[in-house]
Amino acid sequence: MANQKKVKGVIAILTGGGDVPGLNPAIRAVTIRANREGYRVIGLRRGWAGIVELIRDTKVDNSDCYQELTDDIVNKSGRTGGTFLHTSRTRPSHMVKSAVPDHLKDKYDKEINDLTPEVIKNLEWLGIDYLIPIGGDDTLSYGVHLFKKGVNVVAIPKTMDNDVPGTDYCIGFSTCVTRTIQMTNSLRTSAGSHERIMILEVFGRYAGFTAMLPTMAGAANRCVIPEHKFEISHLTELLVEDRNNNPSKYSVCLVSEGTMFKGGEMIFTSSEKDAYGHSKLGGIGDIISSEVKDLTSQFNKGKMINIIHQKLGYMVRGGDPDSLDSIVPMAYGNLALDLILKGVHGRLVVLKNGRYDNVPLDVVTASKKLVNVEKYYNTERLRPYYHSFEMKPIFLMAAEV
Repeated sequence: MANQKKVKGVIAILTGGGDVPGLNPAIRAVTIRANREGYRVIGLRRGWAGIVELIRDTKVDNSDCYQELTDDIVNKSGRTGGTFLHTSRTRPSHMVKSAVPDHLKDKYDKEINDLTPEVIKNLEWLGIDYLIPIGGDDTLSYGVHLFKKGVNVVAIPKTMDNDVPGTDYCIGFSTCVTRTIQMTNSLRTSAGSHERIMILEVFGRYAGFTAMLPTMAGAANRCVIPEHKFEISHLTELLVEDRNNNPSKYSVCLVSEGTMFKGGEMIFTSSEKDAYGHSKLGGIGDIISSEVKDLTSQFNKGKMINIIHQKLGYMVRGGDPDSLDSIVPMAYGNLALDLILKGVHGRLVVLKNGRYDNVPLDVVTASKKLVNVEKYYNTERLRPYYHSFEMKPIFLMAAEV
C-alpha cells in the first residue's frame, strides 16, 4: 500500500449539470487512483455551488460545501447511478443577486455578479492543486474560464445528449440509449394492441444523438431532431405509411425535446432561464402528437388514428449505469490522473475513433457538437442513413473536431 503520510497534492472533483448514470464510477476511479498515488481528494458538493458558498473560516462547518473522499466512501457508491456529491446548474461568473451567498451579499450586490475571484480564493484556501470538473458544455465552459484564470483544470465530459465537443463519447449517453430502446420496446405492446402511432419525447436540446441512435438500432421508424426543422404533414404521412405496412398496425417516432417545426422555434414550458441562459424545454412531444392525430385522416382514407404519447424524461437518466457507463468513467478517471501525474492541465479527456485520448480544454467553448445532417440524417425519410459504416466509431456519429 502506498505511503500516504507525505501528500503529493490535493485534487478536487465536482459534478455539475444534470445527473446521469456513470458519475459515481468516475468519482470512484479518480479517488482510488489518486489515493494510491499519494494525493488527497476532496469532493466539491453540488457542482460549482459548493465552492462558491464555502466560507473561509476554520471555525465554520463547511461540510455542505465539500468532503474528503476515501476509498470506503467511493466504493459504496461507485456502482450506483446519480452523483453522491450532488449537482446544480450554478454558474459562478453569472450569479444573480438573489443567488449570491449571504456572507458575500455586501460585496456583490449587482443584478448579475462574477464570483470567480471568490472561487479562486476558496480553491486556494482548500489547498487545491488540481480541479477535475465532470459535466456537459455548460459546466465545463466555466472550467475553461477558471483555467484561463490560472487554475489547473483537467475535465471529464458528461451528458446524456452526447454533445460535448471534441469527444465521441460523454458519460451517460450509453445508458440513455439503452433505456430508450428498452422503454420503447416495452411500450410497443400498447401501441400494437391499440393500433396506434406512438410519439416518444427524449432528451436533446440542440443535438439529436439520443433520438438518432435508438432509431438506428430499430427502436423507432422515424425520428425528428433539433438540427433539421421538419414539416408535420410529411412526418404524419410517413408514420401512417409505417403503421399501415406493419402487420401489428403501429408505428413509432422519437422526438428530441429541442425539435422545431419548419418555420417555428423551440417550445419552452416557461420563460424563466437557468444560470446558463437556458429555458426549460418541454411540450414539443405533446404538440406533435396532437397535430399528427389531427392530420392522420388525410393519409388514412379519411379515418383518424389515435396516438400514444410518452415523455421518457428522467426515466432514462435514473438508475444504475450500464456496462459502458461503468467502464468509460473508470477509464476517464484514470486518464485524468495520468495527466495530473505528468503535470499536464488544461485538457479534456476524450474518446476519439474508439481510442482514449485528451484534447485542449477550450474545444468545449470553441465549437458545437451536433448531428451532421448531410452525413447522417435522411431529411426526406426523417430517419438516419444506414450506410457507410466502415471504420466508424462505436456510436457512429463522431465528433467533427
